[in-house]
Amino acid sequence: MNDKPAATPVPAATILLLRDGTGGLEVFMVKRHHQVDFVSGALVFPGGKVDATDRETGLAEHLDGAAEMDEARRALCVCAIREAFEESGILLAREKASGAFVGAERLAELGPYRGALDRHEIGMAEMLGKEGLRLALDQLALFAHWITPANMPKRFDTLFFAAPSPVGHVGRHDGRESVDSLWIAPQQAIADRKSWNVVFPTKLNLMKLAESPDVAAAIAKAGASTPLTVTPWVEQSADGPILRIREDAGYAQTSVKLKEAL
Repeated sequence: MNDKPAATPVPAATILLLRDGTGGLEVFMVKRHHQVDFVSGALVFPGGKVDATDRETGLAEHLDGAAEMDEARRALCVCAIREAFEESGILLAREKASGAFVGAERLAELGPYRGALDRHEIGMAEMLGKEGLRLALDQLALFAHWITPANMPKRFDTLFFAAPSPVGHVGRHDGRESVDSLWIAPQQAIADRKSWNVVFPTKLNLMKLAESPDVAAAIAKAGASTPLTVTPWVEQSADGPILRIREDAGYAQTSVKLKEAL
């Protein structure tokens, strides 16, 4: 019997960047580097843990849609947008002067900030102030809430956000934490799950996303209700260990053989 207390989950955010492709809804995904210590080698949505700079008080004057948020929620939203920019080069931000979303040419000029943010050479508040930008927190719709199982040595309390990708933001992996990237239909990522190494939680959220035909429908559906918190657990069965989630979380599948979950 293991009496060791469960690790405290670290606040984190993940973002489903969406666009309407020729065949329907597409989501941006990155393939993790095999040396990354969490879901290495897997195809995932951009995301990561909340950084101290995501909580800076100076951010308040550079945010759209944060007025009704508490400090914790605001930090998670900033984290989601920062991680999206670092890992994909897609930036959910508006020009302060005009209110227009950052365009493709301007985005290219901002490219060097991706590495600088990742290396903690600069914080998001400083970048936004220097460049006259405002983060578009109002574009984020809460999509899911997952907490890593209690038996895991490293745990995350993760909010999943969905957001439309700004026009002209093509997206490209950073080459460090992620080594490949693509826009893909949710159904295709599910069908090619073994080829891409899509872990069980990612698969379930892709299945949930696949229920919407386009970006507008996906955002509307996400905004219509608050997702229930999901913390998977393992049960023993005649067929071996089973990974389970709560039945009322709104997912089409609620269990899988543990050996098939990763």
